[in-house]
Amino acid sequence: MGGAISLLAVNFIIAQIFVVAFLIIAAKSRVRGPAIWCAAAFAVASLSAIFETVLPFTPVPKLFAIGAFASVLAGFILLRVGLGLFYRVPARLTVLAVFFLGSVILDLLIYDLPRGTLKHAFFYQLPFFVIQAWSASTILRSQRRSPADWILCGLLILTSVYYLAKIYAAVAAGAGTTASDYLASPFALISQALGAMLIVATGIAMLGVMVKEIIDEARASSELDALSGLYNRRGFVDHLTPVLETAGADGPGTLILADLDRFKLVNDTYGHHAGDGVIRQFSRVLVELMPSRAVAARLGGEEFAVFLPRLGLSEARVLAHGMRAALASTQIDGLPESVNITASFGVASIGPGESLEAAMQRADKALYAAKADGRNRVECAEPPVRVLPAASRRVGRS
Repeated sequence: MGGAISLLAVNFIIAQIFVVAFLIIAAKSRVRGPAIWCAAAFAVASLSAIFETVLPFTPVPKLFAIGAFASVLAGFILLRVGLGLFYRVPARLTVLAVFFLGSVILDLLIYDLPRGTLKHAFFYQLPFFVIQAWSASTILRSQRRSPADWILCGLLILTSVYYLAKIYAAVAAGAGTTASDYLASPFALISQALGAMLIVATGIAMLGVMVKEIIDEARASSELDALSGLYNRRGFVDHLTPVLETAGADGPGTLILADLDRFKLVNDTYGHHAGDGVIRQFSRVLVELMPSRAVAARLGGEEFAVFLPRLGLSEARVLAHGMRAALASTQIDGLPESVNITASFGVASIGPGESLEAAMQRADKALYAAKADGRNRVECAEPPVRVLPAASRRVGRS
C-alpha cells in the first residue's frame, strides 16, 4: 500500500505543477481561456489522489471511491473544454454535463460488483476511454496540423487505449475485492505508475502547443505593421526569401512598389491622425484588389510593396493601375472632399534566380521615374539582366 500511496502523492504534486504552469500561460498570452480550463482540469483531477489516499481509512469508503472516480472524470471533461476552445472545436456543455452525470450514476450502479471482474472493470474504465478519445477527436477535427499538435493527439489516443488496457489489467493483476483494499492490490501500483507517466507526457504536450502559440503570436506581431495590418519590411523579406529561392525557371512573379504622393504635406496640413487614415485606407485598397496568394507590406512611412506570385509584368501593370485609380477615387475620413490622395507605382518582374533586393532596386527606379514624370503614375522597370554561366557563354561563341 505504501508504494501506491507514494505514487498518489507524486501524481498530486505533478498535477499542481501543471496547474501553476497553465496559470502562468493564461497570464502571459491570448490563450487565456483554454489555459485556465486546463489548469482547472489538473486541479480537479488531482483531488482523486486525496480521495484514494483516505479511502482505506474511512468508515464511508463508497463516498471517497465515487469522489475519486468523479474528480478524474471531471478533470478530463474540463480538459476537453479547454482543448475545444484552443482548437476552435467547442464542445456542448450540456452534453458533457449529461455524460458526467450518467458516468457517475453508472459508477454507483457497479460499485457493489466485485473488483477485478470483467463486468466491473469494463464499465468503470469505459467513461475514461470515451472522454480521452473525444479529446483526441477535437484535434483531428481542427485545422491545426503542426508536429506539436500531432504529438498531443497521439498521446491522447494512447491514453484512451491505456484505459482499455486497464480493463484487462484489472482482471489479470487483480484490483482487490472492494474499493477499500484497492491500494493494496498489484493493479494499483501498475495503474498509478503508468498514470503518472501519461499525466506528465500529456501535460507537457499541452504546454508545448500553447507555448508554441505564444511564440507564433510573438513572431507574427514582430512581422506585422500595427497601423496598416500588413507585413512590415522584415516580415515581407522573411516571407518572400524562401519563395524566391525555390522559384522555377519562369521566375517567381512580379513586384510592385508604391509610394503615396506628397504624404508629408498631408501630415503637416491635416495632422498625423488624417495621415494614419490615409495609410489604413491605402492598405485596404491593396488587400481588396490584389490576388489571394499575393503578399502586401508597408515597408516604412508611406512606401508599400506587393508581391504577385506567378503573374507577368503586363498583368501586374494593369493591377497597379487599378490600385492607383481606386485610391485616387477614394474619400479619406478626416480629409476635405476636395483633397484627393494619389500614389505612384513601380513594377518589376522578378527574374529566375534574382534576389529580392535586386528586384526591389529595379522597382524603386521605376517608382522614382513615376514620381519624376508627375506622380499618380505607373512605370515598369527594365527586365532583369540574365547572366549566363561561363560554360554557356563559351558554347555561344563557338
